[in-house]
Amino acid sequence: MNHILYSTEDLTGILKAESFIQNKDILIRTILSDSRKLSDINHALFFALKARRDGHSFIAAVYEAGVRSFVISDSEFDTGAYPDANFYMVDDTLMALQDLAAAHRSKFNYPVIGITGSNGKTIVKEWLYQLLVPESNIVRSPKSYNSQIGVPVSVWEMNEENDLAIFEAGVSKTGEMENLARIIRPTIGILTNIGEAHSAGFESLNDKIREKLKLFEGVDLFIYSDKYLDQYDGEIPGKNKFTWNYRGQSNLEVFDDEVLEERFQFLRARFNGKDVQAMIPFTDQASIENAIICWASLLALGYEPEEADKRLEKLIPVGMRLELKNGINNCSVIDDSYSLDLSSLAIALDFLKQQNQHQRRTLILSDIPGTDSEALYEQVRNLLENKSVDRLIAVGEHISKYAVQYPFETECFASTADFLEHFASIKFHNETILLKGARAFEFERVSQLLTQKVHETVLEINLNALEHNLNHYKLELGAGTKIMAMVKAFSYGSGSFEIANLLEFNKVDYLAVAYADEGVALRNAGCSLPIMVMSPDAMAFETIIQHKLEPEIFSTRVLNQLIEVLNLKNLENYPVHLKLDTGMHRLGFMEDELDELLEILVNSKGVRIQSVFSHLVASEDPKHDEFTRYQIDLFFRLSERISKNLNYSFMRHIANTSGISRWPDSRFDMVRLGIGLYGIDSAYDSKSPLQTVTSLKTSISQIKNIPAGDTIGYSREGKMPEGGKIATVKIGYADGYRRGLGNGKGKMIVRGKEVPTIGKICMDMCMLDISGIDAAEGDEVIVFNDQIRVEDLAKQLDTIPYEVLTGISQRVKRIYYYE
Repeated sequence: MNHILYSTEDLTGILKAESFIQNKDILIRTILSDSRKLSDINHALFFALKARRDGHSFIAAVYEAGVRSFVISDSEFDTGAYPDANFYMVDDTLMALQDLAAAHRSKFNYPVIGITGSNGKTIVKEWLYQLLVPESNIVRSPKSYNSQIGVPVSVWEMNEENDLAIFEAGVSKTGEMENLARIIRPTIGILTNIGEAHSAGFESLNDKIREKLKLFEGVDLFIYSDKYLDQYDGEIPGKNKFTWNYRGQSNLEVFDDEVLEERFQFLRARFNGKDVQAMIPFTDQASIENAIICWASLLALGYEPEEADKRLEKLIPVGMRLELKNGINNCSVIDDSYSLDLSSLAIALDFLKQQNQHQRRTLILSDIPGTDSEALYEQVRNLLENKSVDRLIAVGEHISKYAVQYPFETECFASTADFLEHFASIKFHNETILLKGARAFEFERVSQLLTQKVHETVLEINLNALEHNLNHYKLELGAGTKIMAMVKAFSYGSGSFEIANLLEFNKVDYLAVAYADEGVALRNAGCSLPIMVMSPDAMAFETIIQHKLEPEIFSTRVLNQLIEVLNLKNLENYPVHLKLDTGMHRLGFMEDELDELLEILVNSKGVRIQSVFSHLVASEDPKHDEFTRYQIDLFFRLSERISKNLNYSFMRHIANTSGISRWPDSRFDMVRLGIGLYGIDSAYDSKSPLQTVTSLKTSISQIKNIPAGDTIGYSREGKMPEGGKIATVKIGYADGYRRGLGNGKGKMIVRGKEVPTIGKICMDMCMLDISGIDAAEGDEVIVFNDQIRVEDLAKQLDTIPYEVLTGISQRVKRIYYYE
């Protein structure tokens, strides 16, 4: 894979930069913008983007890692402090990144498909790749890289070996598409749909459509459904247009459909005056529409209807998510085997490097489809070295040919079958394993052998959504306020080291746990962040000190006990956190206890106050705003008193999740972010900017037709006077689905429809009334997600979301995924 190399003169001209060149021999083929994700350092160009944290502040670390080329915009930056490095001074580093990608795009004349819409962009892109790859060498956006940064990163991957490109573009407000359009410059445009998603940044539906259509100005061919543009008042772009519709006049008019064998959708349509048909291996509405878009695209590109039908029937689901699961022999398994190219490999390796729970990292990698070039596998080698891979298991004839020369532990197998035949003799123990294979290698068989066999009910944790929520609060807080992330109680039921790794990777400042053993587990999993222990006792002080944890001190008794242990160990200035009671009346020093506290602190060298904090009682509730104001004022006054008696400074924090959102003046030096990370913040109404992080899913064990008058479950409380159909599902109160949700109070989603529970909730299962639903045994059942929300279940149970999330049993399998 031969990427164009850019010289210092090339870059100076393209970026219109004021250059400070100290090494003219450096050639660039890789662009970087995240100091945590470095690769190909000898040929990399780092863009110091300005976000919550200014990219200029990471240049020292990036330089230390070996990168020697930088695009900057800070005129005060000391370039002289970095010998043999090249700097390109520009007005705006993001615009410079986009300019460079646009210049790179202009070097290629092969067709480029641009895709935008409210939903379905990534699915349509991946399915078009499946459909067109037999005769094309395609470059495409990795995963859902469609943003102001993601698009230039995607387009940068274009090279001379390709003969087709497919890129997606996403916008959330007016004024964003123009830059993406000049980078992609599509020759073929596809509009997936226009819906409610991401509508907040537009004044009207027409405004939203107008912005999206900017991507297609000047395209040779525009493919769309006229049902989404029938109310649009502007000009529709495209020298040529191809329309599709469902029971509406268009170039491809779908007029009939039928479900076959419960897993195929048989479609009939009119095209060029003839009846045509297509078989699609999906039956849900979203997949059907996405497949029709692909059908229309094939026909618009000149494929014969019979060939299009043949290819559509072979479509396979797009597993766009990278999943982290518990594996055999105390391993962690990262499954990302839905597609394989150099870009997606780099993304997966970044996620592997982020995992600290095991010291050893193993990559199981197949041949990269499309080419067998030494240059490609040399780039693979560089990636693996940069990303700290300890062992490579190479599967495939091409990669095995080159991997034997790689300078780390390597095992090679000619095929997946060969690897599986030798599986029993390969040692996997206490390591993180990344599975990255092209679809043809069927790595799902490998995943089944490596993954722990556990309870079929699963709690899925969307790490993208958690990262989104963290970034939302970061932007709201600004750079001057630190974040302490609450990971107590198994991170609200979502996991321990898995969440802590993500938080550490995203540079939160502190973690907080309830008990010392939670902190020890994080330390054993490789977490190096400062960790506050909120409920320490004297018996745990040895453990706390041994693992460099920082205890909360809430009484003179606890303080004196700690000082005694520190004196015995001859330790001084051990970091602790003082808890003040400003109205919660649970733990903490009252105002009349401060004199005694200060006397101990002034006369002891054993401890050093790292922070002083308190707890807001009702920051989310407007009816208690007067009391919240009282707490904030009291906290300020008491912490000031402590500060005046100590000869050093410390941090202050009182704001919890809803305090961050509703009380800006409560943020002080640091905030404690808890359930907001998981998309729940009672300060927001239904239009919350947060994303749902957790989804609880199970499956149907059995379906029964119940005669009229029969009852269901214990105590015969489930009644069906007219009879009907029930499904028994694999979740009960031992899993955390509370008994209070029985007898119709709780609802779950089966085949896209909400259905009620019937009868009492059992220990390991419960029953649903699925009368009128065309369901099958083995079907997925959603217990909660972004439709049936955790908040909804909490209201039904007259409790709070915290209790619902933390009540999910440990026997429920956790799957962490990253899209």
